[in-house]
Amino acid sequence: MKVEQIYTGCLAQGAYYIQSGNEVAIIDPLREVKPYIEKAKRNNATIKYIFETHFHADFVSGHLDLAKETGAAIVYGTNANPSFEAIIAKDGQEFKLGEVTFRVLHTPGHTMESSCYLLFDENGKENAIFTGDTLFIGDVGRPDLAQKSDLTINDLAGHLYDSLHNKIMPLSDDLIVYPAHGAGSACGKNMSKETSDTLGNQKKTNYALKAATKEQFIKEVTDGLLPPPFYFPKNVMMNKTGYENVEKVIAKGTTPLSPEVIEMLVEDHHAIVLDTRKPQVFKDGFIPKAINIGIDGDFAPWVGTLITDINQAIILVTDEGREEEVVTRLSRVGYDNTLGYLEGGIEAWKKAGKELDHVVSISADEFAEKLKENKNLLVKDVRKESEYQAEHVESAENTSLAYINENMTSFDKEKTNYIHCAGGYRSMIAVSVLKARGYHNVIDVAGGFGAISKTDVPKTNYVCPSTLKAS
Repeated sequence: MKVEQIYTGCLAQGAYYIQSGNEVAIIDPLREVKPYIEKAKRNNATIKYIFETHFHADFVSGHLDLAKETGAAIVYGTNANPSFEAIIAKDGQEFKLGEVTFRVLHTPGHTMESSCYLLFDENGKENAIFTGDTLFIGDVGRPDLAQKSDLTINDLAGHLYDSLHNKIMPLSDDLIVYPAHGAGSACGKNMSKETSDTLGNQKKTNYALKAATKEQFIKEVTDGLLPPPFYFPKNVMMNKTGYENVEKVIAKGTTPLSPEVIEMLVEDHHAIVLDTRKPQVFKDGFIPKAINIGIDGDFAPWVGTLITDINQAIILVTDEGREEEVVTRLSRVGYDNTLGYLEGGIEAWKKAGKELDHVVSISADEFAEKLKENKNLLVKDVRKESEYQAEHVESAENTSLAYINENMTSFDKEKTNYIHCAGGYRSMIAVSVLKARGYHNVIDVAGGFGAISKTDVPKTNYVCPSTLKAS
């Protein structure tokens, strides 16, 4: 038996390849399915099952394309109602794979169809459990994504408590827990950077599993949940009802475009320009009104948070040779309407004599000097509220990047806005969004609070709740 976790860091997502004999099961596959097919071929094996733990909200799964290309059966747990052919397993139903067995454990709570897959080895011993978004390392799945008129967040949290205590916690302590996500995912709030653990250790260390009562569990699990990204409901529907073949999406998105065609698409089709270069490269010259979300950061989650229409027409500016990578990563979260990319990059835009915009970016030391000269500088901290409360520039106001669209008026069109985050990635996103909305009196503080903290700029770590800005 072979169990391999295939972890995608930019999504904090774990897919799984399990092989016994010449048969393979894939759990929660990514949208681009060729790597799974090629791996099975190299191992002289056939993909027999595609096990889905639930209808994912944070990424588009590859179950449909994988099933079409391999003939493998798609399996969901009880309560699933996809619009395509799939096995809807009963609680406790078993599936043979070579010499091993999977048992479906229906574990509603994160969603009502959520299920875990308990793996028994060749000797019939419990070996591992693939928990999807029911149980993470250090956390459990958020119970607010499947609310309906007759099902509240507390109802779902109660179901989750029952699932954990009745189905998972009675299992053996040496069982290996393989979740669908790790730190960085918006599907939980306290996930560990570790991507697997023993169940026994989770019973000792996971705050949610240590709750003394159901009421305490519900309170702790629901407390402090941030709103989910806008693209979550759309991803759920794509996973339920279907989507375009990813190869077609990539082919369209990697169409080379001239500056003149881009201008036409922006004007006539209301396309936005998404510039995925590094922040400190972007600042030196970019297409006016372009939004900078660097491919080397938390790219897909920020796209999903800030570009609220998943069907938005997008034109790309990328580093040379990274066009397909960017389109692929957009498609993973359902942004399929990429029209193409600027052929030749920003240099082609310059050669065509087109207008460029720029961002003023200053060092932390320069910022410190300006603050000494004028203590009334408008300083805007775009980190999370929790980061801001831990420590911040004494005079800074907090408007989290995640809510910048709703809180645009907290910035000043008359005064200069000095904007920083933790390290410079989010602040450049914020600056680009502001400039696209007509706020041109913005200055980026390079290196963010990490660099500012090394200067003598006055800082504090206490905030009176009544004075907190929108976060």
